[in-house]
Amino acid sequence: MALYVLGDMHLSIGTPDKSMDIFSGWDDYHQLLKQNWLDNVKEEDTVVLAGDTSWAMKLEDTYADFDFVNRLPGRKIILKGNHDYWWTSMKKMNDFFARNNFTTLNILHNNHYKYDEYGICGTRGWVNIGQETANAKIMAREVQRLEESIKSALRVELIPIVFLHYPPIYGNSYNYDILEVMYKYKINRCYYGHIHGLGYKNAIIGERDGIIFELISSDFLRFAPKKVL
Repeated sequence: MALYVLGDMHLSIGTPDKSMDIFSGWDDYHQLLKQNWLDNVKEEDTVVLAGDTSWAMKLEDTYADFDFVNRLPGRKIILKGNHDYWWTSMKKMNDFFARNNFTTLNILHNNHYKYDEYGICGTRGWVNIGQETANAKIMAREVQRLEESIKSALRVELIPIVFLHYPPIYGNSYNYDILEVMYKYKINRCYYGHIHGLGYKNAIIGERDGIIFELISSDFLRFAPKKVL
């Protein structure tokens, strides 16, 4: 039994007009994702998908992408990314999964999932990158969601591991509110995606103030899930 993470799959099986293979390094990425997943992940494993899973705009249009993911080995824990426009209420997403027999898919949203003695926790997050300027309402909401996720794991005496879509630190930009939550609850590992291509140079990777940060965007990992535990 192992725990993996992978962000920014940007699946476009159901929306081929949005395929990422127009970008350098994304050639045949659906097949690369599938083969690398099959080479590494077993049925008893868990994979956290850290946002930007499908390019679909509406939940009902995600069917082809989530059918692809559901057929891959392992339990999948899905959190929201900035391009997951299909994201809706927890009930609607769970009902959609149940209706389509997507039995391996689970939504991470104000909650946690148990993995051995650990709690899989997280939310989308936010940080100022280029034109992506956070507003106070979004920031407060994401901080609250992260804290609730961590607290839900601590209530059942699990050790929280945090997964975010946005990096809490990027170059000289800091989301101090998100970081304060992680410091408060003594989080020592944080996995994040969102960063691509030339942005790698500003990504924080390694230990910073007692927290180990890892970038897990699909293209950065060469489309192979990264083993966490």
